[in-house]
Amino acid sequence: MGRVEGKVAFITGAARGQGRSHAIRLAEEGADIIAIDACADQPNLPYPGATEDDLQQTVKAVDALGRRIIARKADVRDFAALKAAVDEGVEKLGRLDIVVGNAGIGAIPKRADEFSEEVWNDMLDVNLTGVWRTVRAALPHIRAGKRGGSIILTSSIGGLKAFPNMGHYVAAKHGVVGIARTFARELATEFIRVNTVHPTAVPTDLLHNETFYRLFRPDLDAPTAEDMIPAATADNEMPIPWVDPVDISNAVLWLASDEARFVTGVALPVDAGCMLK
Repeated sequence: MGRVEGKVAFITGAARGQGRSHAIRLAEEGADIIAIDACADQPNLPYPGATEDDLQQTVKAVDALGRRIIARKADVRDFAALKAAVDEGVEKLGRLDIVVGNAGIGAIPKRADEFSEEVWNDMLDVNLTGVWRTVRAALPHIRAGKRGGSIILTSSIGGLKAFPNMGHYVAAKHGVVGIARTFARELATEFIRVNTVHPTAVPTDLLHNETFYRLFRPDLDAPTAEDMIPAATADNEMPIPWVDPVDISNAVLWLASDEARFVTGVALPVDAGCMLK
């Protein structure tokens, strides 16, 4: 216990799924949390967006652990809102040590040449440029502490290899690796570490929706989550269809902790062996 005791973490996309899991896991190990989420439906997606009530559930979970949390509605496409949220959080919590750029969207699968410019641009604006904005808003506060820090950006297995019908997502997630490695080089002399995590499938709303059930099981008229399991399992070397959000959170925790104090520029798969295929 206490692996990030006394530190403050800024987490985007924290209302549910992996973001909520990261907030809880870091709080369990002693961190206070600044949490943001767009808390709104997004266009051209096959699932509803998080809600303000979802974000409040994250607040309650962190509160129950005896840690402080500042939670605000903010979209990673809005730099002014991001900056205001992190500025307020640091003012109230006193410092910033950890950034988890987790906010992201999924997609309605199509061939790469079939996406509209609107859909393509939305994907890159959230999943790539939103990550850059997150670091840009938070970095002055980490630097001001002169204690170093850890920035962890959520990519995907799709940031390390290609998948058909997800070209805009794959492009954005590959881009996250590029910007992370660039930041890692630029910030190394200040002992600010920058790494990416790369999950295989994770059972959140991005995966569990009818559109993705059909992607995995086009042979069925009305596939369910259970129907998807054999196809999802086939993507991994270990015989499981997906990893849990806490599995990614444990990787985030390690990268945030002093146990990884000299680890930077690393792309860390949490993938049940998916990258081996």
